[in-house]
Amino acid sequence: MQSVLIVVHLVIVLALVGVVLLQRSEGGGLGMGGGGAGFMTGRGQANVLTRTTAVLAALFFVTSIALTILAGRESGPRSIFDGATGGATAPAGGPSGDSGFQRLQQLQQLEAPSAPVAPAPAVPAGPQVPNAE
Repeated sequence: MQSVLIVVHLVIVLALVGVVLLQRSEGGGLGMGGGGAGFMTGRGQANVLTRTTAVLAALFFVTSIALTILAGRESGPRSIFDGATGGATAPAGGPSGDSGFQRLQQLQQLEAPSAPVAPAPAVPAGPQVPNAE
């Protein structure tokens, strides 16, 4: 599907480039603009080429967006947590196969909000040195 859309997109691009170069300009694309002896003359040329350019430009945008959507569907995981596996990338002390997000949820479930908070243990002041007086 994507290959067919790319080919259609390239055909539209080439047609768009050709139509733009056929339009009358000051310098004249492909030697056909600026003078009175052009490929088409008068208002008919302006209307046809302007409408053709608008249609091809719209098709160009549609195929570009379609290619972007197709490329997005075939890409990998959208989140770093979707593809996270333990294995070689896991930290040394962590269980393999768990992502950091899952471990955080487990820790939050273990903590009970209604449990009383124990006071911190007293830290000893250090070794007592006798006074040398």
